Amino acid sequence: MTSARPLATYLDHTLLKPEATRADVEATIAEAAELGAYSVCLSPSVLPVTLPNGSDLKLTVVCGFPSGRHQSNVKALEAKTAVEQGADEIDMVIDIGAAIDGDYDSVEEDIRAVRGAAPAPIVLKVIIESAALSDDAIVAVCRAAERAGADFVKTSTGFHPAGGASVHAVELMKSTVGDRLEVKASGGVRTRAEADAFIAAGATRLGVSGSRALLNDDAESSAPAGY
Repeated sequence: MTSARPLATYLDHTLLKPEATRADVEATIAEAAELGAYSVCLSPSVLPVTLPNGSDLKLTVVCGFPSGRHQSNVKALEAKTAVEQGADEIDMVIDIGAAIDGDYDSVEEDIRAVRGAAPAPIVLKVIIESAALSDDAIVAVCRAAERAGADFVKTSTGFHPAGGASVHAVELMKSTVGDRLEVKASGGVRTRAEADAFIAAGATRLGVSGSRALLNDDAESSAPAGY
């Protein structure tokens, strides 16, 4: 079970479908605020957006998404522009091919470029596409993210054919970064049981597109018998 912290506060309520319309974006922002999500996670091309007045909702924007095969200066400009347009957090995708090749110096330099363009207090999450990496590569990439000044390591884009988050990957990522960085599980988090498992493994944030269904599952799971 989750801690006393409400499950909604773990959620980055996400809309990254390429076919999303302006109306979809506005509805997603409103839903994120209604549900009490921590942030709404959007594509950079939909910016600027307006968050509800009086809401604590944060704005997360992806960078180098979903392939990660962008030049570092392009990722840096994308992150800088997103921050200028109101982003509180940046979720960047690494060059996954470089990680598979074992070129961790290149991965670190890529992350540093984005960190330089989006300095603290902007929160930087590094998407490592864990399902596509070996355990050794997951560890090495997490260490590169830490050296480069990231705040989080994140499992997945949710778009890679290798799959999304796994409890094993989250546990490995958490054991690598300890309490120095946080871990976000994303890609295939749909039920209360899955959310609980990822949180127990060390995730402090969850990327979820079906947040309402997940929170309804949470309410049903925690309701008294006969409810």
